[in-house]
Amino acid sequence: MSKLQREIEIEASPDRVYDVLADPSCLGDWVTIQEELEEAPEGDLEPGARLRQRMKVAGRRFHLSWTVIEAKRPERIVWEGRGPMGSKAKATYQLSADGGGTRFSYCNEYGLPGGPAGRLASRAILAASGREADRTLKRLKRLVEARSG
Repeated sequence: MSKLQREIEIEASPDRVYDVLADPSCLGDWVTIQEELEEAPEGDLEPGARLRQRMKVAGRRFHLSWTVIEAKRPERIVWEGRGPMGSKAKATYQLSADGGGTRFSYCNEYGLPGGPAGRLASRAILAASGREADRTLKRLKRLVEARSG
């Protein structure tokens, strides 16, 4: 499994950040690799909720289907996902109060099929995903802080 981890400080309370993270209709406003949210529940995410996204990373389009495993307001959301050719992912959003704001930690663990070739492809995807994760978290920060200010 490959792992991508990032953190960012957001000048808003954990509840305000969680409001955006747990609202599927907001995903297109901050997730840079999402092209379309194809299926999602209305309202906040709850354990067992399912989403389907069309994504684009490193010039490649694909679909991801996610199931929410844990949703604990305002601290944590955990997703498990399935993608093309049996690929798997687990995304964890962790929020903690930090002064008057929030420290948001993001971790995405994923595995691609294909043995050594899959591991090689995973390295290329990890590099592209890291750049997009940085852009995504900056957009999340701007979105939440604009709504809070």
